[in-house]
Amino acid sequence: MILPILYIKTTNGRGRGVFTSERIPVDTIVEIAPVIVMTAEERKLLDQTLLHDYIFEWTPEGEKMCCMALGYVPIYNHSYSSNCEYFMDYEAQTISIKTVRDIAVDEELTINYNGDWNDEKAVWFEVSD
Repeated sequence: MILPILYIKTTNGRGRGVFTSERIPVDTIVEIAPVIVMTAEERKLLDQTLLHDYIFEWTPEGEKMCCMALGYVPIYNHSYSSNCEYFMDYEAQTISIKTVRDIAVDEELTINYNGDWNDEKAVWFEVSD
């Protein structure tokens, strides 16, 4: 399920992003996407491809797996002060995106790649060695 008011467009310096053509109130589920779950061994192969940038950690009961979300989920850009958050349903094998504040017309919807919408820990592509 993807709200029909969502659309994808190119952003300045961030590739593509997810936007809305209508106002969205706080606590609205805007997308529920199925995922393809992969093992830790399969993850090693994915890490050698461009898909590495689009997978999510998938850790039911502490298992070290990953998943590829379908739908628009891989297109949401990262923000430390995101306007959406995501939730994993391990049993249903889905990821849901929900707003954490009202979102204006034509505003980009963002998620925090750390999982919690306001987690300021540096994400993998910003960590310097």
